[in-house]
Amino acid sequence: MTNMTSVLANQMTTTSKTKQYLAFDIGGTNLKYGLLDRSGNLLEKGSVSTVKSDLGSFLRQLTDIASAYQGRFRGIAICSPGKVDIKQKVIHYGGTLPFLDGANMQTLLGDQFQVPVGVENDAKAATLAEMWLGQLQTVSSGVMITLGSEVGGGIMINHHLLHGANFQAGEISFIPYDHHAEDWGSFTGQTCSAVNLIRQVNQVLGTVDVHDGLAAFAAINAHDNRIWPLFQAFCDRVAYTIVTLQAVLDMQRVVIAGGISAQPIVLTTINEAYDRLAQACGRLGREFTKPEIVPAHFKNDANLYGALYALLIDQEVKQSDHDWSNL
Repeated sequence: MTNMTSVLANQMTTTSKTKQYLAFDIGGTNLKYGLLDRSGNLLEKGSVSTVKSDLGSFLRQLTDIASAYQGRFRGIAICSPGKVDIKQKVIHYGGTLPFLDGANMQTLLGDQFQVPVGVENDAKAATLAEMWLGQLQTVSSGVMITLGSEVGGGIMINHHLLHGANFQAGEISFIPYDHHAEDWGSFTGQTCSAVNLIRQVNQVLGTVDVHDGLAAFAAINAHDNRIWPLFQAFCDRVAYTIVTLQAVLDMQRVVIAGGISAQPIVLTTINEAYDRLAQACGRLGREFTKPEIVPAHFKNDANLYGALYALLIDQEVKQSDHDWSNL
């Protein structure tokens, strides 16, 4: 009787393990990781400072983490900055981690653990998280805009994430904000940078730490007249960017992500800026349909969920009530 109970327990444990996945969110500062199940439940998670010295040392960091979970996952899901070839599992450029340029994550990591690897761009992974379990579940077309150091993006058309011919669709940072643009400062990645906004606000306030978001938003929420024009101009620029995207894509919903999206005043003021522009420009208000502008559902762990969803899509698994019964 005891032996039979032991066998059944081992079978149940093995079945449970094979339905779990290890996800990595590669950031320039931190490497986040988590163990998720096929329904999108984050079972365990952790974070360490990203090794930035060289590819070999970085891969050892990934391998050490994966080894601690060995036998508990049936696939590895990765998201990274840079241009990501989701078919070949190759990262190009790698943002602040240039040694990732040309890294094939299936060959370098997946083959070692004999599991499939899914690789996706970080902003697109955040979009996939919203498509799977967040604000983009209930619409067929939408855009994710991430306001951070620059402007990340992801485009969903007819329930599918758009990658483009070169895997660079949705790179909103590269939209010239000024048609006289002669340097990077005139592109949307800088004009709509939340990090730049916070720095500018704190410089005006005289805050010792110019990156102090709490101090900046304390003043913004108080409508401090020294910095309110800066904040309003920022929201104007985001609203203009949304109009530009809407003219091309005709979206139902725009999801705003990034740390500042947790501040209700951000979404309120962006919506007000859009409405003010629509009222000032008659045809925009009369003929053009405004998309719903909402905050992201997922916060800090968004990329872990999105990386997993990218892997599941890559493995051609069908979703049914968020239960991946065939996997």
